[in-house]
Amino acid sequence: MAFISPAMVLFIMFVGGPLLVAIGLAFFKWDLLTPAEFAGTNNFERLFTDATLRRVLLNTFVFAFASVVTHVGIGMLLALAVNRQMNKFVQYWVRTAFFFPFLVSWAAVALLWKYVLDPSFGIFSHYLGRLGIEAPSWLLDPDWAMASIIGVDWWHTIGYTFVILLAGLQTVPRSLHEAAMVDGAGPVRRFWSVTLPCMSPTLFFAMVITFIGAFQIFDPMFIMTKGGPGDTTRSIVMYTYQQAFQAFDVGYGAAVAIVVFLVIMLVTLLQFRLSRKWVHE
Repeated sequence: MAFISPAMVLFIMFVGGPLLVAIGLAFFKWDLLTPAEFAGTNNFERLFTDATLRRVLLNTFVFAFASVVTHVGIGMLLALAVNRQMNKFVQYWVRTAFFFPFLVSWAAVALLWKYVLDPSFGIFSHYLGRLGIEAPSWLLDPDWAMASIIGVDWWHTIGYTFVILLAGLQTVPRSLHEAAMVDGAGPVRRFWSVTLPCMSPTLFFAMVITFIGAFQIFDPMFIMTKGGPGDTTRSIVMYTYQQAFQAFDVGYGAAVAIVVFLVIMLVTLLQFRLSRKWVHE
């Protein structure tokens, strides 16, 4: 018990305690300035009639799905490329180049890319104009805003997924590939029958971690678009913040936060359930 007590104290302080407080606040109406009033289940009932909540949930699911697909798919391609027989210095340089953006804070990344994607003097718009291509208003166009933020998220966080998948790829026994080659299996066949099954635990871990992180996205939307244009890039965590600390409706903000917790928990449990069919230990 003494060994796990530090971890338990930290869990209670930063996870369990705040969760219980959020559940309690969801039963009250409180504006941070006047005494809280008991509201019963009013905040939870409001969740089912809030059209904006449905929109931000959809936005967040779209972002999370795109994040998982791009991170795992492109991360795997990068890992396969780096894992090939290449110069050690080149491997080190590629790993460092892709992982370095992950070390930069989201605030700095969002401000940088807000400048890069500016339709008037941004680098992308400038060079597309030099090529005779009219650049869209990346962050102001409803058709491009979410795609732009997905691209920025990929640039910022792909290095983490890439390093995880590369580590998993390097654990695949070479003897299995050699045996498959003796049996006449080509590169594609070896990838599907040897590499993917051996990497399935790593892929599962990457998918779970990526979804959890993507569903809690806040910084790029808040800094780059303020959730606009309209509500096209507003995430559910941003909506929680706005309800609690801008609209001063702390009780409803807590109820929305509980929705975030439940969605992440249910999707993660579903992923664990489905993993029984394709993850090979």
